[in-house]
Amino acid sequence: MCRNIRPLFNYEPASSPADMEAAALQYVRKVSGFRKPSARNQPAFERAICEVAQATARLLESLETTAPPRSREAEIAKARARNAARFPRA
Repeated sequence: MCRNIRPLFNYEPASSPADMEAAALQYVRKVSGFRKPSARNQPAFERAICEVAQATARLLESLETTAPPRSREAEIAKARARNAARFPRA
């Protein structure tokens, strides 16, 4: 799966429609193999992004958890720490 698609569920504040659309864009790019589609394929590409974003919103609305919400800042800090350990500076 594309490394740019990030988890969107159970965050405080909740994921925005822009977050969902960005994830949908990455997904459609990955599945289609196009970073930027031709003019002929643009309508299908945009329709797919809209449909995936809507499906993502419905999914996130229907999911339930008992876990406390995660903090985006804390998750970013953890990712940076993992990255620093994986790729130490010379």
